[in-house]
Amino acid sequence: MDKTMCLLPGGYVDKDTVVHRDVELMPLSGREEEILADRREPASAALVTAILNRCVRRIGTISPISEEDARNLLVADRQYLLLKLREVTFGEQIFATIPCPWPDCGKSVDIDFSVNDIPVRESEDKGPIYKMTLSSEAAFLSDHGEVYHEITFRLPNGGDQEVVSPLISENEARALTMLFGRCIQDIGSLKNPGYELISKLSPVARMEIEKRMKEVAPKVELTMGASCPECGREFSVPFDLQEFFFGELRTSRDLLYREVHYLAYHYKWSEREIMEMPRAKRHKYIEVLADEIERLNNAS
Repeated sequence: MDKTMCLLPGGYVDKDTVVHRDVELMPLSGREEEILADRREPASAALVTAILNRCVRRIGTISPISEEDARNLLVADRQYLLLKLREVTFGEQIFATIPCPWPDCGKSVDIDFSVNDIPVRESEDKGPIYKMTLSSEAAFLSDHGEVYHEITFRLPNGGDQEVVSPLISENEARALTMLFGRCIQDIGSLKNPGYELISKLSPVARMEIEKRMKEVAPKVELTMGASCPECGREFSVPFDLQEFFFGELRTSRDLLYREVHYLAYHYKWSEREIMEMPRAKRHKYIEVLADEIERLNNAS
């Protein structure tokens, strides 16, 4: 199978604090399509974990990759790997149609860009633990009257996404508090402060911590600029990479199995051989076979 090599913008830090960045990535096969077949619910962080677990063959010297390894990757690294998976599955060019967001327009707008045009910012400090000092205004006052300025945190990963994402639409403030509760390691001398203490952080402290997290984290810029040809207005739109990519892959289980049957019937390949082919290769064989059958029918 064809594989692709890439370099994580953040990096996976193992238990010995060694940073691993080079990744060996395999294209999606029929097995991954089978997981995604007939999916109706929105793409979830858990689904991203499952797909990366199957398609990432190596991170640095770590191989094979466990589901926990995929879950512990930084958020931006997971987004970057999805981009590379999309590129190796469908190519680098992305075509999509979105509605113009202006209420008096709403016309369809075609957007066309390359995966390689998406800005990716590498993190300079690989952590995994970061320290910052809150301003006097943001300092944390404990129940016993101690004032703490020092905050120690790690960056959010896929495991945090899996826990927090379902809460965002219901209560964004609570979701952010839960995320901080998972990522903040210390408030001054208070170790593993947990949800209750984190909820007592002031809005200014939350803002400063969130800002610092964004500064040190790697980033994949998924906000696209677009222009409506109908009304002439320009606007920015968030590009939902997970939903878009998994939407492109969405197929019915019945169609997938019919493709497997078609190739197995004519080429006598086993189901395992066909299902483990990259999607593009399977479709190429179907195209070649269909052309050959048509040629033979026209010749007879």
